[in-house]
Amino acid sequence: MKVSCLPLLACTAQAIRIVQSNDDGWAELFLRSFNDALQATGHEAVVSAPAENKSGTSSLDAEPKDRRDACEYDSCPPNSGAFGSNATRPELNWVNSFPVTSMRFGIERFGPALWDGEAPELAVAGPNVGTNIWVQVPFSGTVGAAAYAAHEAGIPSIAFSTDEGTRHRWDTSPVPPESLVYAELATTLTNKVIASGKPYLPDDVFLNVNLPKASADCDASSVKWVLSRINPGLFSAPDVAWCGSERLPTELKVFQTDGCFASISVGDAADKTTVDAERQAIVLDKLKDILTCLP
Repeated sequence: MKVSCLPLLACTAQAIRIVQSNDDGWAELFLRSFNDALQATGHEAVVSAPAENKSGTSSLDAEPKDRRDACEYDSCPPNSGAFGSNATRPELNWVNSFPVTSMRFGIERFGPALWDGEAPELAVAGPNVGTNIWVQVPFSGTVGAAAYAAHEAGIPSIAFSTDEGTRHRWDTSPVPPESLVYAELATTLTNKVIASGKPYLPDDVFLNVNLPKASADCDASSVKWVLSRINPGLFSAPDVAWCGSERLPTELKVFQTDGCFASISVGDAADKTTVDAERQAIVLDKLKDILTCLP
């Protein structure tokens, strides 16, 4: 499996302040590899994620409570309080609550503490262990965290998920190639959005991105990006005109197409469905030169 040199990824993108979360837990390797990749390209990336796996918790939000047990993968000791930070890397933080709560703490507490009171300019969630496609979207904590950032905090956001079901602890060595591939792909798209200029995304919008399963035939250099929609939209107004149609392919259609395709859906952060054609068109204009049409 080919892995590109991460320090060379999209170096033309401006370095900005980014808050990260997920629903698999702060010690999940995919999150850590993504953080490493973002920092390698110059971004000030701060992680604020659940202390343990909180998959499927949607948009639940509750004040964190003191832990009695160790965090996932023994990444924090028992009786560590309600939230905490890595002793040697203060940009890595955990919250004993849900993904949305973790994202909120990153936006309001952890990020500003390291950025001299400044707010994040972009929020990213994932890469999730497993896809978040169509009917999975409303239940996903990864999507919930991204939607919270865009809808409640007014911060443009991206939710990344993968066609990968294997979990890895943060200190897995050597790092599995797939973790590096997903980190590279997520960083590449993040930097593309940043390079497009502010505002990075329309108001109240998040991108729901599903990455294909990494393999020898589907590495970071092989992936083709497809603009898609979350729900089928049988009775919806037309989508933005693209690829000779006024109806974008669904995420499920992209997922089921043979080849190495990643879906990018423009999601409404208010209800986690597909946005209108006007806001799709703004994103299309930003990403057009990397997008492809399904065969």
